[in-house]
Amino acid sequence: MGIRSFFSLFLLSVTIPYAMASDPSPLQDFCVAVNNLKSGFDKAGNTTNRIGSSVTAFNVDTLPGLNTLGISLVRIDYAPFGQNPPHTHPRATEVLVVQEGTLYVGFVSSNADGNRLFTKTLNTGDVFVFPEGLIHFQFNPTRSKAVAFAALSSQNPGVITIANSVFGSKPAIDPIVLSKAFQLDVNVVKNLQTKF
Repeated sequence: MGIRSFFSLFLLSVTIPYAMASDPSPLQDFCVAVNNLKSGFDKAGNTTNRIGSSVTAFNVDTLPGLNTLGISLVRIDYAPFGQNPPHTHPRATEVLVVQEGTLYVGFVSSNADGNRLFTKTLNTGDVFVFPEGLIHFQFNPTRSKAVAFAALSSQNPGVITIANSVFGSKPAIDPIVLSKAFQLDVNVVKNLQTKF
């Protein structure tokens, strides 16, 4: 075997694994979306609730055309001083763009990173990224409504609203446990549990 043949064989053995080292596409089939949605991105959500916001989700459950594509979308409407309270998406990174108004947004890094808070005030056209699994929020600090759209990197990103999960679990978490965890009086915890 000549030096050229050996070099060619070596080069081939080194480059083939790299050419095959990508993830396979999750696309197995596709589903054509139909015009039977009850709500669309053109319709504002009802923000007359205790948090002053409404999330309209378009995921694999509401838009079958997203099946196996690994994405979902949401429209978020905010009343004046409304918020999308602290929550997390366990299976997705979120990219948020403000269509109208102003939002104060932020996320908290993990325990290993010292629970550092990252915030920014966004105006129309501004974009912000919330990393997968991290607790984040949006708040409208103005007397005008706000609207944002977000894309999430999963067809089923999941959502865990922190206060609802902790204080509204069924059955309820023992108030003594939460009292110690949050360093609150047990009666304060019991009061919070009645609100959720």
